[in-house]
Formats: sequence, structure tokens, C-alpha cells
Amino acid sequence: MEQVADWGWTLDFPRTRRSALFAKRVLDVLVSATLLVVLAPLLLALAGAIRLSSRGPVIFVQRRIGYRCADFGMYKFRTMVDGAERQEERLAGERADSTFLKIQHDPRVTPLGRALRRFSVDELPQLINVLRGDMSLLGPRPLLRSDLHRYPRASLMRRFAMKPGISGLWQVSGRSLLPDVDRIRLDIDYVDNWSFTRDLIILARTVPVVVTARGAV
Repeated sequence: MEQVADWGWTLDFPRTRRSALFAKRVLDVLVSATLLVVLAPLLLALAGAIRLSSRGPVIFVQRRIGYRCADFGMYKFRTMVDGAERQEERLAGERADSTFLKIQHDPRVTPLGRALRRFSVDELPQLINVLRGDMSLLGPRPLLRSDLHRYPRASLMRRFAMKPGISGLWQVSGRSLLPDVDRIRLDIDYVDNWSFTRDLIILARTVPVVVTARGAV
């Protein structure tokens, strides 16, 4: 077991075969680089549509908590009105009974942003995070700082033993339709039972989930 001290806690992480993790990183680099090239025309078109539809930056950089509780800037196409992040602390306080800040029919979301979210197109800039090494294609989703402060401690903190992903086990098991307890359970299951083969299966399952927009908010 590897012990890592972060944010005042000691985390016990299970050791994973280095060769398999190397293969996971190779897959991340190859797939993210290929998709960024292939999807470049679409990304440019979406950037133009966002710029024309509402005021604010095209790319929204949000601080998230990822591998070993490290803070990093996660890229997304902006789907909310400019300045929406300043309301997060208030909204988190209003939803103190929830671990994750995920709001159905969020009034901050723009009409175009709602369409982008429905098919997870707003997540495409995170391919840059994957290429940089901040994230992986697959893994537990990176938490908001407000989510982390409400996240269960102790052994459940081992979810941070792997890099956060664009998609993951709970994203292909119901997405936002799942209650918080199931999201936490599936993240832990992903970390505890991770294998390269399982990643390939989850990656294949991600495509129909995105196309059908099941569980999107």
C-alpha cells in the first residue's frame, strides 16, 4: 500500500501494475491527440457559436480536485452565463444535503449550453487536460472544491488514487440519474477493480450513452 499525505489526510492507495498504467497513459495520449485533430473543425464551429450566442469566454477553466487531491484547471466549453461560477458557493450551501453540486434545470445554463450539455459536447476541451496529464479518458470525475469539503473521508478517499476521467463507471451507469451514494460507490469500485481491459469496456459503453444523452442535465 502506498501512503500519500495530502490536504491533511493520509490516503491508502492500492498498488496497480505499472505496465498496465503505462498502457493506460499511452491510450490516453493517442486517443486524445487523434480526437483533437479529427474534431478540430467541430471545435472551431462550437467556439464560434458560443462566442456569438452569449457574452463571455468560449473556454471556461474551472478549478477541480483530481489525482492525489491535486488542484488543477479543467477546461470546458462555457455553457453558463458569464460569472456563473461566483454563485457556486451559495448554491452549494442551499444543497448541503448533497455531496455533488449537480442541479437539474440550472437557471445559469444558456440555451446553447443546454444543447451542448445534453450530448456532453462541452466536455471535449478536456481532451487537452488528458493530453497534458491532468486527467485520463476514464476515471472518477474530478470534484469541485465545494464537493470535496462534503465528501466522505477515511477509506473512501482512495478514489483519488487514480487520475480523474472525462468518462467513468458511473457516467455509463446512469450519469446524473444516480443518487450520490451510488456515484461514490461506483468511483470506489472503479479504483479498486481497475484494469486496462475494463477501461476498454467502459470506453466502448461511453459512446451509446453520449449519443442517447441518457442521464444528462
